[in-house]
Amino acid sequence: MPAFRRKSAAVLAATASIALFASACTGQSSSATDDASKDTTITFWHGWNSPGEAAAIQADVDAFQKAHPNIHVKVVGGINDDKINQALRAGGSNSPDVVSSFTTNNVGKFCSSNALVDLAPFLKKDGIDPAKTFPKTMNEYTQFNGKRCTLPLLGDSYALYYNKDAFKAAGIDGPPTTWSEFEADAKLLTKPKGDSYEQLGFMPNYHGYETTTEHYLAQWSPTYFDASGKSNIAKDPAFEKGLAFQKQLVDGLGGFTKLEKFRASFGEEYGDTNPFNTGQVAMAMDGEWRLGMALAAKPKFGIGVAPLPVPDDQKATHGKGYLTGTIAGIAATSKKQNAGWELVKFLTTDTDAVVNFANAIHNVPSTLDALKSPKLTADPRFKTFLDIAQNPNSTTTPASFNGGQYLVSLQNLGYDVESGKQGDIKAGLAKTAQEIDAAIAQAK
Repeated sequence: MPAFRRKSAAVLAATASIALFASACTGQSSSATDDASKDTTITFWHGWNSPGEAAAIQADVDAFQKAHPNIHVKVVGGINDDKINQALRAGGSNSPDVVSSFTTNNVGKFCSSNALVDLAPFLKKDGIDPAKTFPKTMNEYTQFNGKRCTLPLLGDSYALYYNKDAFKAAGIDGPPTTWSEFEADAKLLTKPKGDSYEQLGFMPNYHGYETTTEHYLAQWSPTYFDASGKSNIAKDPAFEKGLAFQKQLVDGLGGFTKLEKFRASFGEEYGDTNPFNTGQVAMAMDGEWRLGMALAAKPKFGIGVAPLPVPDDQKATHGKGYLTGTIAGIAATSKKQNAGWELVKFLTTDTDAVVNFANAIHNVPSTLDALKSPKLTADPRFKTFLDIAQNPNSTTTPASFNGGQYLVSLQNLGYDVESGKQGDIKAGLAKTAQEIDAAIAQAK
């Protein structure tokens, strides 16, 4: 699902759209009354748009229809959250019965606005215990304030990619496990060339593709909100430490201006000219999908994969990482919720369906049984991502009433810190926390 990887602008757009949606969709969903054993047609909207991804989800739908010959599924691909939100507001015969989204940040809004139905009754009816079915973090990011309106449909975990040949040339025995080791390695791997670089150990800047604040900060295991729902970023020292470390990396590897100039020379994130593939950077923070893409680019070096480093005082937690993924739910406007549930249940809990889909698009399986399945055909290096997905210390960014707006606010602070515009991180966090709380209060 790399074509829809979250970036700050995309998060902001989705958040703005869903915030408008919240005010328009406040009614409770009707009880599911359709007979799923009778001949019926349901509509399923998803976001995958590349030919291979679309074919993979269609294969799962075909398997579902073979097992449920009375339920016919009309599949519509390439749908983003804006279109989903518009359809869930409008309802009608052309709106979807089942939807999937790549934006886990919007689960809070989907659930609190009743746009997607509560799945607890369906799960209870079929004897499915989410805690025993899905990995801990995936189980958490598919619900909000005790209400479960989505289920995980494959996942993403983030790890460290490294150039094994560059490591050997620099005399580095293996991947770093702590941030201090990482910083030292990044400097050893950096080869300046005038006002640019022959090779950069790591691109630390927040516009460096997957180097977002949430991906960095996950390694400090931060708590974004307190028990009352207020922003906790000015109180939890993890945020100040994470932002300060990134700024230290920026300064130590040449400074913001020099790094930004070098970043401008990078090729496409999802093409063969990705800077890790070309050897421009020796280490990269990225998701599991990158492995298949990197191998397909046939780089001239060996690729290593390891969990991202952790703070030196949290060395015992090495192996954790940031998790996110795709979610699936049933539209509250649907008149065919029981039939829709059969599809959601199949896509998210059938072990073969989950494994086949994961194999096809190189994503992390989203059930505990699928993660252990011998049918997984992943590269041995892929096991790193599977282990991260099952690690109890792995974290995600929590749902909120206004989607991912709080992450946009935090990322904007990160931009100011790394560029030197904001020199006082504590003050910046305090101001940003106020901004986050005000935005959430307005969204309620």
